[in-house]
Amino acid sequence: MPSLFNRYLFPLGKSYALMAGAAVFALSVPLIAQQVPGRGLYSEVQAERGRQLYQSRCAPCHGASMGGGLAPPLTGTTFAAAWGGKPLSQLASKIRNTMPPDDSGKLTLPQVVDLVAHLLRADRIPAGTADLAYDEKILSTVILPGRRAVVLPPAGNLAQVMRGIMFPSSNMIFNVQTNDPGLPVAKGAVGQGASQSFSWVDWGAGIYKGWEIVDYAAIAVADSAPLMLTPGRRCENGRLVPVNRPDWIRFTQEMAQAGRAAYAAAQTRSQEAVSDSSNQLSDSCLHCHEVYRDKPGGTAADPSNKAARCQP
Repeated sequence: MPSLFNRYLFPLGKSYALMAGAAVFALSVPLIAQQVPGRGLYSEVQAERGRQLYQSRCAPCHGASMGGGLAPPLTGTTFAAAWGGKPLSQLASKIRNTMPPDDSGKLTLPQVVDLVAHLLRADRIPAGTADLAYDEKILSTVILPGRRAVVLPPAGNLAQVMRGIMFPSSNMIFNVQTNDPGLPVAKGAVGQGASQSFSWVDWGAGIYKGWEIVDYAAIAVADSAPLMLTPGRRCENGRLVPVNRPDWIRFTQEMAQAGRAAYAAAQTRSQEAVSDSSNQLSDSCLHCHEVYRDKPGGTAADPSNKAARCQP
């Protein structure tokens, strides 16, 4: 099967749209595609260096032919599904900061872009005469095609989605403001008081590393944000979620972008970067709450005025 990456690269900077329909919704890619420049993004010599490095550092997990093994495939539809719609800067950052998992942070910047060049060549993106440079401005201006996803009928109301996914996941990200995920957990600190309560922050600390928990929380926010646009979902008070209103779509988009920004920040393994990104997450929550959630005029029976929510 031909690679999904072999036809177009998309210029970053076009606005993304969140679309709701009877059966599908998606973070859409720009409507006007820019064909891969004939001069290419990397050189054949660079891609060959990347191939040799891949065989020694990456093949044990991703497979000699990049088809996957202990880790996912790095070519074809699976790779396109994972990285479609993301800038090359995120791919380079992930390689630089988290790969290989058992010896991360050791690759040099030239080695990182050599590996990126190898991945691009494997997905049939044309080579040129000049090497790809590790330049954030350049890498962030090229993204690869996104994909659509099938939506199943909603199982819960909007409040349940928020309380089950968004609220705990956001709190894990906000927790980075005061707690460094890279520090070891003090012995006996995990699960204290577990017999009385359940900690959303600590639940995975005995299984996953601190930074992994932040990664997963950011992905949960980004990938669950479109659930706000599921046709037929209702709010806690029984009203239909206003999935077709432009401001609701914009707020949903902001939430998805905030989750992606938090994940990109987490991939740098910098507490300061994640703490800064949490401001974007906080703002995205606030913008929606100000219009659709925080309603004055409560009563003794309904002090937060839930009956008025889900309408502007």
